Amino acid sequence: MTMVDPLALESQVCFRAVVAARSVVAVYRPILAPLGLTHPQYLVMLALWERDDRSISDLGQTLQLEPATLTPLLKRLQAAGFVDRARSAADERVVVVSLTPSGRELRERAVDVPAQAAARTGLTLAELEALRDALDDVVGRVNGAVAEGSAG
Repeated sequence: MTMVDPLALESQVCFRAVVAARSVVAVYRPILAPLGLTHPQYLVMLALWERDDRSISDLGQTLQLEPATLTPLLKRLQAAGFVDRARSAADERVVVVSLTPSGRELRERAVDVPAQAAARTGLTLAELEALRDALDDVVGRVNGAVAEGSAG
């Protein structure tokens, strides 16, 4: 039995996770380019297509992004004409992000993105669903462990 170096790069889960994330984003890049979106912008649009008129804090929580990361994405989406940002009439401290007519129309053009991305992975739909579920489990466990560690 050979000893595995615990500090070998190929032994690191963190390294594999980063490589996997980069690989998945690379699958989406050529599919999203004709829509004028980057992968992070696509995620913002997905959240807004699910529910329009969202506060920046709600979007940040949904996407697990800090406002400092989300705000530049929203500015670029606004410059592209896909979203508007405005202060809430109910609470001027809150900025609400809304889809423009172009942003709503973009959804129709993006409807095939998931199928195109899936086809480019070489994985079956069942394999992709199993991977998604496994990743959800890992994220839930890690977040639970981190929360437990910071509470103790």
